[in-house]
Amino acid sequence: MNKQRIFEIMNNPGKHEVLYDSKPVWIQEINDNLATIGFLDGSKEKNVYLEDLYEPDLYK
Repeated sequence: MNKQRIFEIMNNPGKHEVLYDSKPVWIQEINDNLATIGFLDGSKEKNVYLEDLYEPDLYK
C-alpha cells in the first residue's frame, strides 16, 4: 500500500479493512516506509513495511 493511501485511511473516520499477512490490523503510526500496526486479534503490535499492507476489497 502506498503512503498516501494509508494517510487517507488514517484520517477518515469510516471503517477501512486493512490486512497484513491475511490478518486484520489497524495502523497506529507511519514513520518513513514503516507502519506500526496493531492486530485486531490482540496480538502484539509490530513494525511492518508499508508495501506489506493491503486492502482486501481491491483484490475481489
